[in-house]
Amino acid sequence: MYIVMAALLAVGAAAALALTAFEDSVVFFFSPTEIAEKSPIDPDQRLRVGGLVEEGSLKKLGGGETVTFIVTDMANAVTISYTGILPDLFREGQGVVAEGHMGSEGQFIASEVLAKHDENYMPPEVADSLKKSGYWEEIEARNAEQMRN
Repeated sequence: MYIVMAALLAVGAAAALALTAFEDSVVFFFSPTEIAEKSPIDPDQRLRVGGLVEEGSLKKLGGGETVTFIVTDMANAVTISYTGILPDLFREGQGVVAEGHMGSEGQFIASEVLAKHDENYMPPEVADSLKKSGYWEEIEARNAEQMRN
């Protein structure tokens, strides 16, 4: 009986350690505020950043293949650099999730950019942040206006 109890305790401890080690990997994405709180972030760590693309922040560099834009949760912002073709649904003022790593200068280097899939989608963390900032009402009013037109 003691051997069985010891084995169960060892398996439980191993499972707890494994879950603790993967804690940061389990999160679907981090908001810009969470990125600011976690800084500095290891440049080799792959992660996802989600939020709204800030109006007027999209800039094409060089031949237009590389773009930079700012993702915000209305409390903090992260500048993202991406080389490639942006998704068709990508536009300023809309939700986005970028996957990649932090660069040495604090800029997020994205290897993939995912745009929201319909008008009703918004990550819960971003929605909570927008509600706290008061920006949520503006988004709802803009969406209602678009639906009327």
